[in-house]
Amino acid sequence: MEFIDYYKVLGIDKNATADDVKKAYRKLARKSHPDLNPNDKDAQKKFQQINEANEVLSDPEKRKKYDQYGKDWQHAEQFEQQRQQRRGNAGRGNFSGQDFSGQGFDGGQDFSSFFESMFGQSGGRSQAKFRGQDYNAELHLELTDALKTHQQTLTVNGKNIRITIPAGIEDGQVIKLKGHGAPGVNGGPAGDLYITFQIADHPRFKRVGNDLYTTATVDLYTALLGGETTIDTLTSKVKMKVSAGTQPGTKVRLKGKGFPVYKQEGQTGDLYVTYEVKLPTNLSEKQKALFTELSKL
Repeated sequence: MEFIDYYKVLGIDKNATADDVKKAYRKLARKSHPDLNPNDKDAQKKFQQINEANEVLSDPEKRKKYDQYGKDWQHAEQFEQQRQQRRGNAGRGNFSGQDFSGQGFDGGQDFSSFFESMFGQSGGRSQAKFRGQDYNAELHLELTDALKTHQQTLTVNGKNIRITIPAGIEDGQVIKLKGHGAPGVNGGPAGDLYITFQIADHPRFKRVGNDLYTTATVDLYTALLGGETTIDTLTSKVKMKVSAGTQPGTKVRLKGKGFPVYKQEGQTGDLYVTYEVKLPTNLSEKQKALFTELSKL
């Protein structure tokens, strides 16, 4: 596995604090997102490396292993267990071979070579198998994208992966694609790919669970006398009756016009509409006189 300097990826040094890691990640994630760099063929790879770097360096335990073992950090626990076992065997007089003490990643010897000498082909012993590293990625959607089941293609390490996104996926929701992470070591199983969905805010609709909230403007005369108004939903327009004497802030519910429920076909939330009453402006003298007369009644 090629060594990737996660500190260099995020543009920070090894003494960076957890807050420094978070700030660097947020800045680079926004700047380097593939959707914002359509002409950069390496944008997806760069974005993935930024996410991997954040995953490791934002986790104190993973960061400690990475600092000590470099690219082989995910195998640190197995390495420690085997080293302790072999030291124990040496103490009982039945261990033959190299003294590995003091030859970790920081001791001068390349850890990958050391790892191979312990778990690889030495002495005819069978190779230990290890699961590959998990990958993490973000997928950005518009609210209307999450309204219906559809397919998208992701590029992970140069490999295209076609996924089906169910209707009703939520902001921050994570799904797992088994076996689409890093390949295993010595024939071990591949890791998994975890995709976190980021759904952008909509200019007119607010989503809360499976319900949607919006506002609609009616003129003063319709609010006072009653009538009809047309309401926009995410998929169509709906005519609604407005009761006479409707007050500003009145909320009405459109049943079944909200968001589809995740993986529950045929079930949908509701749409809540709050009325705003628009007052007339630039009144003529006659209109002012009529309103004045009304105010006296």
